[in-house]
Amino acid sequence: MDQVHEATKPLYDFAKDSRRFLQRCTKPDRKEFTKIAIATAIGFGIMGFIGFFVKLVHIPINNIIVS
Repeated sequence: MDQVHEATKPLYDFAKDSRRFLQRCTKPDRKEFTKIAIATAIGFGIMGFIGFFVKLVHIPINNIIVS
């Protein structure tokens, strides 16, 4: 019986911690949501610009190497 308890204890602790975490989570208010959305949009824009710039530089270099 002790082996069964030792085997299920990590699962029980995980479930207990998960439940406590979900109970503490709250839905973001409008101000917090817009702040997160703006930060995400800025991140997407920066990553898109970096990708565009790398592609813009890569195309002429690739044409020089291939030709």
